[in-house]
Amino acid sequence: MATRALLAELAHAAARQGLATAQIESVGGVDAARRVQAGEAFDLVFLAADAIELLLEAGHLQAGSRVDLVRSSVAAAVASGASVPDIASEDALRAAVVAAPTIGFSTGPSGTALLRLFERWGLKSQLAERLRQAPAGVPVARLVATGEVALGFQQRSELLGAEGIQLVGDLPAAVAITTVFSAGLGAGTVQGDAARALLAFFNSPQAVAVKRRHGMEPA
Repeated sequence: MATRALLAELAHAAARQGLATAQIESVGGVDAARRVQAGEAFDLVFLAADAIELLLEAGHLQAGSRVDLVRSSVAAAVASGASVPDIASEDALRAAVVAAPTIGFSTGPSGTALLRLFERWGLKSQLAERLRQAPAGVPVARLVATGEVALGFQQRSELLGAEGIQLVGDLPAAVAITTVFSAGLGAGTVQGDAARALLAFFNSPQAVAVKRRHGMEPA
């Protein structure tokens, strides 16, 4: 879901350049991986790099077809009009987390990394009753906007432009959570050349500004 808007814009731009028209379906990463593992046919699969590697190892994607597309940072958000906490340093972020009555996180790799951070801080039991995991495919921003959580964490790209929230900022460098999103060719694709040409465009100099506009950096 973090790459949904980015891929849609890149696919549209590629079609304007005369490349293959891509029909992209965006779902939660867990669901996407499950569908590929179940044998559903796709020409291209876009997921976090570690998930792409698992699909490659299992033979669901063509060997050697992984292409890294973007690096995406996790950011924090609060509801519009709420007090904005200081998260400029690791200590400040930890204090903001401890003070938050409820904390939202995603089912994706960013959520897993965030929980590991809380555990490293020794806050696992203290925060247990305050943690709210967004259902697969549901943006954390929605939980923040509706007041279900006071402080939400998700990929910056998924928070940008969301209604009812205000972006606090990326996590400080000492505890930054960065995910590389990659692509791989489906093992059974018969449109390999077209798919590779599409990925080449997605990683071309023309795509850099688009990636940054969506809150990501080229991989």
